[in-house]
Amino acid sequence: MNSAPTRPLRFLALGDSYTIGEGVAPGERWPEQLVELLRADGSAGLEAPTVIARTGWTTDELAHAIDESSVRGPFDLVSLLIGVNNQYRGRPLDEFRPQFRALLDRSVSSAGGLAARVVVVSIPDWGVTPFARNRDRVQIGLEIDAFNVVVREEAALGGAAFVDVTTVSRTAASNPDSVGADGLHPSARLYRQWAELVLPVAAAILA
Repeated sequence: MNSAPTRPLRFLALGDSYTIGEGVAPGERWPEQLVELLRADGSAGLEAPTVIARTGWTTDELAHAIDESSVRGPFDLVSLLIGVNNQYRGRPLDEFRPQFRALLDRSVSSAGGLAARVVVVSIPDWGVTPFARNRDRVQIGLEIDAFNVVVREEAALGGAAFVDVTTVSRTAASNPDSVGADGLHPSARLYRQWAELVLPVAAAILA
């Protein structure tokens, strides 16, 4: 168990609908569930997450929101999960890479300049959901994979941790309980699985 910190630990979660938890209660979002797990693991001084995220945001829209935000670091833990809406809108990878890199740099800055405090989370595959039933699921999956190659590479180059939630997101194809009422976004159950995947990385960062 970690000893109680002398000051509160701060967690900043950056992203889009997957971070704001479209369709689930605030306490069921994966960042909130992660905090619950971390507190149980010994990070008793961890505050509720500060979230900058909105459904539909692309990389440039998240960057603009950070510009407009009054949130200031340093944070002890920063997560970044962004890119699905770039793929959904058909935006090119050569536009995505520099924008994602800039967001990662800003994440590191929010973490007090320490890349080791940043967790990059992979982009889930929405192509397996009921929402995508009349779309080319294979093509969506291939495009998500291509975006995630960029995400993984940039995380490695930037010195940040990387957590894959794409693989477990694809189990929604055979597990309807993993999808929320809108047929697109994850259920609280799937968000719990994401939080459990991020947990060991986040716990090591906060130790």
